[in-house]
Amino acid sequence: MPGISVALLTEDREKSIVLNSRVESTNLARTVLSHVGFPVGPGDAVLRQLQDQRVEVALVVIDDQNPQRAVRCIEMIHGSIPGITIFAVGDLNQPTNIVGAMRAGAREFLDYSSSREALVEAFVRFSATLSRAQRSASKARVFTFLNAKGGAGATTTAVNTAVALQETHGRVVLVDFASIGHAALHLNLRPQFSIVDALQNLHRMDGSLLDGLMTPYKNGLHLLAGSQHPHSNVPTSSELARLFDLLVSQYHFVVLDCSGRMDAITQMICDLSNAVLLVAQTDVVSLWSANRIQGFLQDGAGRDRLRLVLNRYKKIPGFDDEDVAKATNCKVLWKVPNNFQVIGPAIDKGSPVAAQNHHEIARCYQALAAELAGATNTSEGGVLSLQYQNDKGNEKKLSARRFVISPLRAGQ
Repeated sequence: MPGISVALLTEDREKSIVLNSRVESTNLARTVLSHVGFPVGPGDAVLRQLQDQRVEVALVVIDDQNPQRAVRCIEMIHGSIPGITIFAVGDLNQPTNIVGAMRAGAREFLDYSSSREALVEAFVRFSATLSRAQRSASKARVFTFLNAKGGAGATTTAVNTAVALQETHGRVVLVDFASIGHAALHLNLRPQFSIVDALQNLHRMDGSLLDGLMTPYKNGLHLLAGSQHPHSNVPTSSELARLFDLLVSQYHFVVLDCSGRMDAITQMICDLSNAVLLVAQTDVVSLWSANRIQGFLQDGAGRDRLRLVLNRYKKIPGFDDEDVAKATNCKVLWKVPNNFQVIGPAIDKGSPVAAQNHHEIARCYQALAAELAGATNTSEGGVLSLQYQNDKGNEKKLSARRFVISPLRAGQ
């Protein structure tokens, strides 16, 4: 499958050969143009070749002995072809060269002697930025569900939201990233393949193979099941980015169940999501844990997308949404009422309540799915403006600080 199209520009043929080998070894990118020498003017043939080959990333090598030629090259590409991202490659011990390259228009400065993994990480960052921009301009959206604590209900909420999205919008995939996948049990499915198979076959993955790894549910929802046994396989950042881009290109909505998983993979998934829904309850342990998870995601972009879903909700006198937000540093998006008499048997039978319109809690999940699907993009690159807009009669009663109310006003 085609990766990121890369051009190599250097004045040293030997360095060009070494960089080409590193680029190809990442399995994220391919070299479409390798040129020894830099363009000398705006009409140079090299600039036309960059456009003709539809180069996405240009690697420009800076020679310590004469860095100005490379800096002028970066400036020329940046001014002539704004759509190309430029990575400068040189010596990190030369701060003057780094400053000059970044001022000229380079997005990143990579050490020439660094490992292949540093190049992989740079390509992953480029892919993440590109994916968010593509999703902002299209209908493809990614929603990640996390547990504030064990048993809070992230899998139940993710499964029912995915089922509801499929019923109304179609082309939805549910991906189970939990350490031991339970989503298949909620849907009464017996998957032959799992997320582990997908990650092990990324080197030859395309849309057809990806579709073959899916387990279909009766309403058309696709499940990429979680592992049914504990495993130690942890995907690299490049593998995760590759799988993520494939999913976004094949479906309109991607729903990810991370359950209680809290690691670097979860952080990256949250960074790549349009909304991160932290499922909690209004007990001390859940709220305490939600606050810690918010801190865990603080360093990435995921914190700007983090919202609370209060599961098994019961109104507590004197403790409202603002109190929850203060305790967790997260805004409340949704409330799912406490109805274990319906939810419990539905889980045991593998029959999600979101497909059963005669239950009030089913309509709650359907309304959550509609809110996620209908939210507009903000100017913050993929972040959704999530607001409950259907209860027009109560708009004047809502506090300006309230993020959203449940359509059921559970417990009120």
